[in-house]
Amino acid sequence: MGKAALITGGAKGIGRQIVIEMAKAGYDVAVNYHSRPQAAEEVCAIARESGVRAEMFYADMGSVEDIRRMYREVAEVFPEIDVLVNNAGISSEVYFLDATEEDFDRMTAIDWKGLYFSSQMAAKKMIEKGTKGVIINLSSNQVDGCWPRATIYAPTKAAVGKFTKNAAMELIPYGIRMAAVAPGYTDVGWEEGDIRLNAAKRLPMRRFATTEEIAKAIVYLASDSAGYITGTTLTIDGGATLPVTAENDF
Repeated sequence: MGKAALITGGAKGIGRQIVIEMAKAGYDVAVNYHSRPQAAEEVCAIARESGVRAEMFYADMGSVEDIRRMYREVAEVFPEIDVLVNNAGISSEVYFLDATEEDFDRMTAIDWKGLYFSSQMAAKKMIEKGTKGVIINLSSNQVDGCWPRATIYAPTKAAVGKFTKNAAMELIPYGIRMAAVAPGYTDVGWEEGDIRLNAAKRLPMRRFATTEEIAKAIVYLASDSAGYITGTTLTIDGGATLPVTAENDF
């Protein structure tokens, strides 16, 4: 039996490409989705073209009860999970002085609390099955750089990075590795005219990352070739946080 990977938020954006690249690498894939069942069905169909099993599982990753139910359902289809990719997240932008408790609770529930307990459930299953698994968390280069309207989002991603270090240390005795990936601006199919596209010319590499670049890095971290990597974060942002100011000339 081949290895299996669970990808949260796998229906769109970076998550969608992670599903595709993991399938190309030979992993059966469990695709978590929330609001886009059709997109989840479509990416499962693409994954199956690589000759692997691909199934979709609904869960609101901001609800621990939902996550727990999803893990039970995944276990019925995939008895062992070798790789968990905690990709699900939201990045609502809100100014500090305008932020509400609802803004805070929803973003931290999905980007931090859900990721924490998803990792815990996966790790317990790996330990139960004796699986030398890998858990990969999605962080952000906003941990190192400061952008406006990110006083909730960026701190949750900083928590993810610190959690990755501490949890990795506790999981080493079980042969489980944990790492994080921190993307910068990534082209997830923004339409022409989207104001965010203007940022590309201010980046040192003058372009955004592709979803393939992020996903292939995750496949590498999940592989045996990365067997000595744990408790660290790989930043993939084209040097976006290197300049002292964004207007430096090169």
